[in-house]
Amino acid sequence: MKKVFIIAEAGVNHNGSVALAKKLIDVAVEAGVDAVKFQTFKTEKLVSKNASKASYQKETTDAEESQFDMIKKLELDAKTHTELIAYCQSKNIMFLSTPFDHESIEMLHALGLEIFKIPSGEITNLPYLRAIGALRKKVVLSTGMADMGEIEDALDILESAGTPKEDITVLHANTMYPTPMEDVNLRAMVTIGRSFDVAYGYSDHTLGIEVDIAAVAMGACMIEKHFTLDKTMEGPDHKASLEPHELKAMVESIRNIELALGSSVKKPSKSEKPNMKVARKSIVAAKKIKKGEVLSEDNLAIKRPGNGISPMRWDEILGTLASKDYLEDELI
Repeated sequence: MKKVFIIAEAGVNHNGSVALAKKLIDVAVEAGVDAVKFQTFKTEKLVSKNASKASYQKETTDAEESQFDMIKKLELDAKTHTELIAYCQSKNIMFLSTPFDHESIEMLHALGLEIFKIPSGEITNLPYLRAIGALRKKVVLSTGMADMGEIEDALDILESAGTPKEDITVLHANTMYPTPMEDVNLRAMVTIGRSFDVAYGYSDHTLGIEVDIAAVAMGACMIEKHFTLDKTMEGPDHKASLEPHELKAMVESIRNIELALGSSVKKPSKSEKPNMKVARKSIVAAKKIKKGEVLSEDNLAIKRPGNGISPMRWDEILGTLASKDYLEDELI
């Protein structure tokens, strides 16, 4: 069975600090994830100067500050990307980043990224989708706020631009931070996978880790989760992120669920085979039986251990003659 690919989403929780970004990478490494992901954007290309913040951003940052000013402080330049990529390589963890504009797509491509993550907000951005599809790299497509028709359109654009469907993983997502449990709709993840015959996973913005574990149990091959050093830090995404001990617990739980899912073949496991003799039962003498005596319900019983004749042969044994003398409780 393929291992679930776990992405620790640092996003903009570095607060514009390279030192903090490296600490986040260290946390991701310690937790045992497969990749740590940041966000790449040119603020001027991403948001208008008069654009308002999302409601959750107003709650976690200065409400009077514009979205432009908030995001500008979180922008990472090319030199910083190179530094963080090198740091990830030294720690043996994959560096990923989500591009939010064409200039950022080109920069990440030039830096050699193997996987391109498309955020939910760009799923209706045709030129953006076409640019990423033309790279012919592996693609992860988040689907927050999207319906099935929009997902289908995005997949068609990516494929027609040159990226085969087998190189695309579609993530079910909800873009409210944090996502209320009643809005998760995790069954939609499976609907996406089955409807489009595509690899699927889950990008999570709920509080806690239980939905991620459930997603893996339902067949997710990829999990993405925001994390931070401290939920109380100033910034738009810290509050809905996992702290280091929670991220580690999530990874451990997912790896356990992977093992627990098994092969789908129902048969006695290696660990339980020794218990079969102990827990199962056999046909035994209910009392002393003489050789030649007819075996009947009156002189037979079913008791542990299970290393004799199976009770499933009860009807076959009744009415036969005892081939020897039996003591009470002796296996027939």
